[in-house]
Amino acid sequence: MQKKFTAFLFLLLLLAACKSSQKNTSTTPVINAYNYSGVKKVIAENGAVVSAHPLASKVGVEILKMGGNAVDAAIATQLALAVVYPNAGNLGGGGFMVARLSNGETVALDYREMAPGSAHRDMYLDANGNADTDKSQLGHLSSGVPGTVAGLFASHKYAKLPFEKLIQPAIELAEKGFVISASEARGLNNIKNDLVKYNTVRPVFVKNTAWQKGDTLVQKDLAGTLKRIQQFGAAGFYEGETARLITEEMKRGTGIISTEDLKNYKAKFRTAHSFDYKGYKIVGMPMPSSGGLLLHQMMKMIEDKNISAMGFHSLQAVQLMTEVERRAFADRAEYMGDADYYKVPVSMLTNEVYLQERMKSYDPAKATPSTMIKPGGLLQTESEETTHLSVIDKEGNAVAVTTTLNNSYGSRTVVGGAGFFLNDEMDDFSIKPGVPNMYGAVGGEANAIKPGKRMLSSMTPTIVLKDNKPYIVVGTPGGTTIPTQIFQTLVNIIEFNMSAEDAVYKSKFHHQWLPDEIMTEKGFPAAVKEALQKMGYSFSKERGGIGRTEIIKVLSNGKFEAVADNRGDDAAEGW
Repeated sequence: MQKKFTAFLFLLLLLAACKSSQKNTSTTPVINAYNYSGVKKVIAENGAVVSAHPLASKVGVEILKMGGNAVDAAIATQLALAVVYPNAGNLGGGGFMVARLSNGETVALDYREMAPGSAHRDMYLDANGNADTDKSQLGHLSSGVPGTVAGLFASHKYAKLPFEKLIQPAIELAEKGFVISASEARGLNNIKNDLVKYNTVRPVFVKNTAWQKGDTLVQKDLAGTLKRIQQFGAAGFYEGETARLITEEMKRGTGIISTEDLKNYKAKFRTAHSFDYKGYKIVGMPMPSSGGLLLHQMMKMIEDKNISAMGFHSLQAVQLMTEVERRAFADRAEYMGDADYYKVPVSMLTNEVYLQERMKSYDPAKATPSTMIKPGGLLQTESEETTHLSVIDKEGNAVAVTTTLNNSYGSRTVVGGAGFFLNDEMDDFSIKPGVPNMYGAVGGEANAIKPGKRMLSSMTPTIVLKDNKPYIVVGTPGGTTIPTQIFQTLVNIIEFNMSAEDAVYKSKFHHQWLPDEIMTEKGFPAAVKEALQKMGYSFSKERGGIGRTEIIKVLSNGKFEAVADNRGDDAAEGW
C-alpha cells in the first residue's frame, strides 16, 4: 500500500512539475540572448514582426504566439529595443504609432517629446543672438520630456495581454544581458568620448577596453527602471524613484526637465492623416509629424504624371520625384509644426488646386533651383537614429511604430542610476528661424520653441489599405529622409510593381529643398546621376546607406511577406 501511495505521490509531483514548466513557457518567451541570428525575409501565416534588432523581433513574435495581438507585440518589441538597441530604442525618447485594428478602427497615437516648462524660444541663442547648436544637440539641455512610456501604456488599451507580461522579456534582457553585434560594438566605441564628456555618472556603456563583437552587455540600472514600470505602471517612470533620478540628473547637468514636466506628460490620440491614391487608402500620422502630410503632398503631385510608364530609376522618374520632394519640403519649412500651438493649413497644403499650382514651375528638362521655390502661397477660399517596427497578426490588426532619440544615442546622456539615454529632440525645433538643424532642415515660427509644445518630426509610420484591408505596413528611421524613403518605397511597389525586397533594398535618393542637392546611396545609377548634373542638379557626398526600412506586405494568398532592411542588423520574424 505504501509503495502504491509513493508511486501515486510521485506521479502527482511529476504532473505538477510538467504543468509548472508549461506555465513558465507560456508566460515568458524563452529566447537565447547569447547565441542568436536574424533573417531578412520571412513568409508567415499567423503574424510577423520586423524591427531593427533580431532579439526584439523574436520577442514580438513570441508574444503573438502567447496569444497577444499586433499591439501587444508592438509594445513588447519597443520595450525590448529599449534594451538591445540603445542608440535608438528607448525609454528616454518618444514616437508615433499608426494602427489599423481588426474592427476597422484607425488609431494614431502621438507620444512625441515635449518642450519642458522652463523652455523658451531663444534658449539656444548666445549673447549675440547666434544659434548654439551644441547645446541643442548634446547634453542635458537638449532633452525634451520623454513620451515613450506614456505611449506604451496609452496603446495598451488595444492589447490583450497584461503589461507585466509584455515588459518581462525586456527586464530579462537587461538584467541577464545579451551578446552585442559588431555594429553595436562599433557604435559604443565611437561615442565613448561623448559619453565621458556628457555624463555625470559613468554609464555601463563605457568600459576601459574597446567593445568587441560577442561581448555581453548587462544593464542592471535599466532593469531596475523596467521593474518599477512593471510594478507601478506609467507612474513608475513619470513619478517616484525614476522621476527623482531624472530630475537629479538634470540638476547635475544644467538640464531643465522638472518633476512637474514628467508628471504632466500625456500621450495624445489624434485623427490619422489619411488620403486616397489610385484606389489605395494611405494612413499616416498628423502633426506634429510632418510625415503623413509630406507623403500626401508628394504622392498627389505625381498622381497624374503616369510615373509607372517612366520606369524605376529612370532619369524622368528620379527627376520628377526630386522636384516633388523639393516642393513639399519648402512647405514643411514654412507651415508645419505642432498643430496644438500653431494653425497648420493642412487642407490648403493638400488641396488639389494648390498642388497643381506648386507643379506649374516643374520642368522635365531641367532643375528648378530651390532659390526659385518658395513655400506655396496660401489659397484664400523634420542620426537619424530613429527606429521603426512593423507588426501584423492573423486577426487583421496592423501596427506601424516609429520611435526616436533623434541623434544616435540621443543627447549622449544616460540618467544616472536609471540606465537609459535621454533624447536630444529639442534640436528638432527651429532654434532660430532659418538656422538648419542637424539634418539640414530649416523652420520658422510654426516650429518655434514654446513650453509644452511638441517639436516637428519627420517620422512616417504608414499603413496602406487595399480593398479596405491592410496591404502594406511600413516605416523607417533617417531624419528628414524618412518621408522621401516611404514615398519612394510606395511608388516602387504601387507604380513600378516591385517586390517588397527590391522596393526596400534598391538604392534611394533624397532632396529636401535646402540644401539644394540630391543625396544618393551607393548603387545609384551613375548614368542617371550624370544626366541630372547636366540638367543643373547638384549632388552631396554619396551615402553608404539611407535609413533602414521595415516592411510587411500582405500577399494575394493572405500570407505576410515581412522584409527587414539589409542596411543594418534588422531582422524579420514570423510564424
